[in-house]
Amino acid sequence: MSSIYHSIFTYSLYTRIMYYTYILKCSDSTLYTGITTDIERRLKEHNGTMAWGAKYTKIRQPVELLYHEEYSNRSEASKRESEIKKMTREKKLQLISQK
Repeated sequence: MSSIYHSIFTYSLYTRIMYYTYILKCSDSTLYTGITTDIERRLKEHNGTMAWGAKYTKIRQPVELLYHEEYSNRSEASKRESEIKKMTREKKLQLISQK
């Protein structure tokens, strides 16, 4: 096995990518829900200090991280994101206050 292949293989075996479902509070007090593998980077993107970010949050900066949950795979995080997006604002605030 070549050393490069071995390094990549070893890295993929021992590096676990975590996914996060998160809720942001925007400057107009609306709530935004999303998923990411890097909360700090994504928050910077939403606040415009890095490229990308969501269209929704671009006009509602600054945003503040209020809540997050950690998942071991994208599927679980996406399912939870969908559940949270279907909640009323009041239910989302209750969820945030419980953590």
